[in-house]
Amino acid sequence: MPNNLVTAVIPTRNRPELLMRAIASVLAQTCEDIEIVVVIDGPDTATEAALSAKANERLRVIALAETVGGSDARNIGAQNARTEWIAFLDDDDEWLPGKIEKQLAVALHAAEPYPVISGQLVAKSPYGDFVWPRRFPGESEPISEYLFNRKTFFRGEGQLQTSMLLTRKSLMEIVPFTSGLRKHQDFDWYLRVSQVPGAQFHFVPEPLVNLYLEENRDSITGRPDWKFSLNWLRANRTRMTRRAYAGFVSTQLAPEASQQGAWGAAPRLFAEMFRHGKPGYMDVSIFAAMWLMRPSLRRTLRAIRHSNTVKEAA
Repeated sequence: MPNNLVTAVIPTRNRPELLMRAIASVLAQTCEDIEIVVVIDGPDTATEAALSAKANERLRVIALAETVGGSDARNIGAQNARTEWIAFLDDDDEWLPGKIEKQLAVALHAAEPYPVISGQLVAKSPYGDFVWPRRFPGESEPISEYLFNRKTFFRGEGQLQTSMLLTRKSLMEIVPFTSGLRKHQDFDWYLRVSQVPGAQFHFVPEPLVNLYLEENRDSITGRPDWKFSLNWLRANRTRMTRRAYAGFVSTQLAPEASQQGAWGAAPRLFAEMFRHGKPGYMDVSIFAAMWLMRPSLRRTLRAIRHSNTVKEAA
């Protein structure tokens, strides 16, 4: 396919209807120089049949004989891309029409050899629609602190998400997703990319993606497993600041452990936050809130706050 600028890599498994929505959002882009590589992660006759009926010259399908997981599926898609630029899309998300055009405008004028272009998304949930991230990184702010250290109690303040990303294929060759990693695949990649000379994150300051939340869809990456997350955190301690280490404990580990009902983990994780991290007042406050407030209450408060913000803006 000559003249294509971007490859959309979509890993998928057993969600043909959602996949069709994702593909349609790529075909609806204002930039038409996009090829689509769908990687079916293991045997999945329903998805193969749906894709056969969706035949398109811009669409290629890689059907894997065995399940390899999200990291390896994305890597396989990136390896098979025929373009300079790669953009990722999860099969349950969708791009807004101008996403690629607006990101390419930034990417093609970036001074660095390895720009990573993100933006905002619309997080759609039964509690309301939220535009995330609510802020972008400050000047010289480490990406680890941007991701893990909140200035408020509410989710979505600092945000990077796989379906928002566009970057060069050459960067994916240097820093692929970690093979076999079943959780924190995106965090892991952001931290490793942040250490690559010539890599720089850029943000388009408007929504580019619809992200669908809390629709009761099971996924390995979404299941709480605080022990796995703690081991991942410790393995990546040198890739983040001490402040970010403490922030990960408060915003990621505490909610996972509380959701699993692992109440005995609270003192252990609190000690971990101080032993290897440097928590601030907000980190400690969020840690406490994750144990004392049920997730449903936190979501309701987030919706109320969002509603009030919208009314004030109007």
